[in-house]
Amino acid sequence: MRIAAPLVALTASLALSGCLVRTAANVVTAPVRVGSKAVDLATTSQSEADEKRGREIRKREERLGKLERRYQKQSDDCEDGDRGACQDARETYAEMQELLPTIPAEPSDD
Repeated sequence: MRIAAPLVALTASLALSGCLVRTAANVVTAPVRVGSKAVDLATTSQSEADEKRGREIRKREERLGKLERRYQKQSDDCEDGDRGACQDARETYAEMQELLPTIPAEPSDD
């Protein structure tokens, strides 16, 4: 029995020291992990930036499509003699001209 008690104490101290070392390592590396997580959240990866740009371009293309449909309807109404539609068509056309330079050109199939 005298030998068993020190053996249990020695085994327990070795097991606890492993836990203490692991805890100390976690405490020491925590600021690095937090810092790297903050940098990751603060920066935008290239793929994220590309996705965001693609979404913006698609929104502008959708807006241009709506404007084109509206302009066509207003032009038809203008040809039928509606003066208000003529003014609306001019305004819509001006908005389309402002939006066009922000939409990239489609690559040619040459």
